[in-house]
Amino acid sequence: QVQLVESGGGSVETGGSLRLSCATSELSANSRRCLGWFRQAPGKERKEIASIYPGAGAIYDIDSVKGRFTVSHDNDKTTMSLQMNSLKPEDTAMYYCAAGIRPFGRSRCRDIDYDYWGQGTQVTVSS
Repeated sequence: QVQLVESGGGSVETGGSLRLSCATSELSANSRRCLGWFRQAPGKERKEIASIYPGAGAIYDIDSVKGRFTVSHDNDKTTMSLQMNSLKPEDTAMYYCAAGIRPFGRSRCRDIDYDYWGQGTQVTVSS
């Protein structure tokens, strides 16, 4: 059973920074592994922020975070991080990490391909 454990959320003021971490297991050796960060604000749908793939770098899905957020993983691929800089009140949400296996024939994972989810960590940005 793959387990994802998130940490690093909290409350900051506008312009502040936070670093989220997601510790994973079991999937680190799989070449079709996908790891993603999602967020869900109150009353809104969950959205994928970014995903990262072995040997292929990261894909960012929300334009408003490009240049401010950076997703990465450590050398042994067991911990994924999300560095969030220049935070804004609209970044306030519950943040989740997720893991899955990219289907054959696809260049990236879709939402439905993420089978494993972390418990979520709250990020609150005050104005």
